Formats: sequence, structure tokens, C-alpha cells
Amino acid sequence: MISAQHQALVQLFCDRPALAEELLTRAFDLPIPDYDFACPEAADFTQLIPDELRADAVLVFNRARPDGDPVPVLSVVLEAQRGQDGEKRWSWPMYLVSLRTRMRCPAVLLVVAPDPKVARWCARPIELGHPGLTLTPIVVGPTEVPVIVDPAEAAEDLELAILSVITHADAPEVAQILEALLTAVHDLDPATGGRYADLVRAVLPADTWNHLETLMQTEKREYFSDWARANVAQGEVKGQVDALLSVLSARGLEVPDDVRKEIVGCDDVDRLGAWIRMAVTVDSARELLKHSG
Repeated sequence: MISAQHQALVQLFCDRPALAEELLTRAFDLPIPDYDFACPEAADFTQLIPDELRADAVLVFNRARPDGDPVPVLSVVLEAQRGQDGEKRWSWPMYLVSLRTRMRCPAVLLVVAPDPKVARWCARPIELGHPGLTLTPIVVGPTEVPVIVDPAEAAEDLELAILSVITHADAPEVAQILEALLTAVHDLDPATGGRYADLVRAVLPADTWNHLETLMQTEKREYFSDWARANVAQGEVKGQVDALLSVLSARGLEVPDDVRKEIVGCDDVDRLGAWIRMAVTVDSARELLKHSG
């Protein structure tokens, strides 16, 4: 079962694929080809591989052409790992081969592992057996993610600031990291800010979030609470609807027109919240409507 924490971590990159480029260049000095835009792509590999194999996300960097369709110049298989899974050492090479064949461009594997022990495990080379073929995953763990305690720096790169909170949740300065992020989020419009705040809550265990709140300055908590109340008044419903549709999209679930109409037309925040929690496990978007009562 995919957890809300796992899904929220993947959503960071689906919302802003350029975050992958930033990590690849900042932490690993990997040269990235010149490109004009990046976007998520279908993350399943069933067309080329018989068994059901699906990555967490696929990000493709494209170069625009004035006289034709964009040309992919780099594709990234994104995997979020919160634990050790031996099956991944068999499936990861298949993901890369399949994606390279589909997109006709270089492909890299980027694994985000907030736990340092898991990150070390993920970084172990995978010997494919053929001479010279060894896959060494590119792994982003706490060492590769900066500690962001400056609100101005957090505002410049909110997704990286959220990743900083996730990967440094056990660090001594985590309260300052969270304060910097919440200060930056406070200045956004309610719908956008609410979505970022919900992502942070989703990726952090409830006890961790509650503990961090007690560590933050009282005035900062009140500052954020004022923003949260404004969010409820001005756009919480829209934020919940957007978050729900984003989760369904990231999981590759089709949303039929009648289901989309039901979701967009719902103004019950509690019901939308329940649907968001269900959206990380259901097999189809229509399944949500069975729990409308």
C-alpha cells in the first residue's frame, strides 16, 4: 500500500520536475542537456515489459523545436524509498532500459531516500552480469539535501524547502527549517499555500508535526494559525479539490468526466479530506464515489 507520506514526496517532483535537475546538478554535478521545459510522463512500463511494473514517477526534459514536436533530451525515473525493498534491485534496471527505449534519449535513475540507512542501501551498485554493465543508483538522502533555515531561501525554492524538512526531520535544526518554510508559505495565496502546508503534514508523522509545533516560537505558530484561518475562509475547498486531483493524476488514475464533476462540485471539506486519504490506495477514481455518504 502506498502511504500518504510516500505519495506526497513523489508529488513534489510531479509539481515541479525541475527539482530533479536541481538535485542532479547540485549534489552530483551531473551535466544536464539544454532544455526548454520538463514535465511528468506516464510511469508504467507495461508496453515493453510483460509484468506490471510502475515507477513512482517519470520526468522528461524536452527541447523545443520551432518546426516540430519537442525532442526529449533526458528522462528521469524517480523513486521514493522509505524502506529497503530487495525487489527494486531487479526492477530499477528494467525501468531505465524501458524508459530509454520509449523516449529515445538518455535515462537516469534518481532515488529519494530520507532515511540515511535506506539511502546507503539504495546507493549500492547493481551488477547486471554482463561485463561492464553496473547500475549505480543516484540517491538523494540527508547528505545531498541542504538545510534551509532562511525564509527567503525557502521562498525561492519551496519544493526543495519541503524536501529539507522531510530529510532533516531528525536534525537539531528541524524546528528552524520548518519555521523558514511556514514563513515562506504564509506569503502565498491561500489555495497554493494550503497545498504546500498539506504536503508537509502528509510527509511528516503526526507526532513529529505536533512536536515541531511545540518547538516553534509562539508568535510564529499564531502567525501560521492566522494564515490557516484565512485559508479556510478563502480557499480550503479549492485547495482540497486540487490536491485530490493531483494525487489521482500522480497515481495515473483516469478521472471520468462524471467523477470529476462530482469532485469539483463538492464543497464538504471533511468529505474531500477523506477522499484524499483514500486516493492513495483506491484502484480507480470512481471508487471514491462509493464512499460519498
